[in-house]
Amino acid sequence: MDLEALLRLKRTIRTIGFDDAPFTRRASEPVAVAGVVCAGTRFEGMVWTHVQPDGWDATATLTETLLRSKFLPQVHVVLLDGISLGGFNVIDLPLLAKQLERPCVSVMRRLPKLDAIAHALRRLPEPERRLEILQRAGSIHAYPPFYFQVYGAEPSIMAKVLQQLTDRGHVPEALRLAHLITSAVVKGESGHQA
Repeated sequence: MDLEALLRLKRTIRTIGFDDAPFTRRASEPVAVAGVVCAGTRFEGMVWTHVQPDGWDATATLTETLLRSKFLPQVHVVLLDGISLGGFNVIDLPLLAKQLERPCVSVMRRLPKLDAIAHALRRLPEPERRLEILQRAGSIHAYPPFYFQVYGAEPSIMAKVLQQLTDRGHVPEALRLAHLITSAVVKGESGHQA
């Protein structure tokens, strides 16, 4: 059933939200990533994986993690806290959506400063390749309080879905919980900004 039908029929929308753990820049250790599964705003489960900091494995890691998990058949939408994990390990949003056969959404707390991102990428290997992957994610849609890029669903429908998946504030619950969990695991307690 597509998202528009789920909304119209007032069905529960299940999602998985991925966020990376805090990490030390220039460290070589893999960065932990939590994927929190929610039915609406209710926690239902979790997956845990790792990506290389500023690496190239984020898309493949998320795909493999979900394809071998028990949760994928239930999930309607994949949420990402931004378009990259572990610094600038950029996620190929169209490829992820195609491989998982689910709409994939990169959610941002505010409009990104694209000039600052391009400048930061220049300090890493293959900046043009990273920029190309970033650009494949498409336009940033503003439906305050949500800013997002989406592949596999209409932006207007996705804005309504994000509202249903958000308990309070402007972060869908699956992403908020993933952020709190990764912070607690790395720092010993969850952060205040989720």
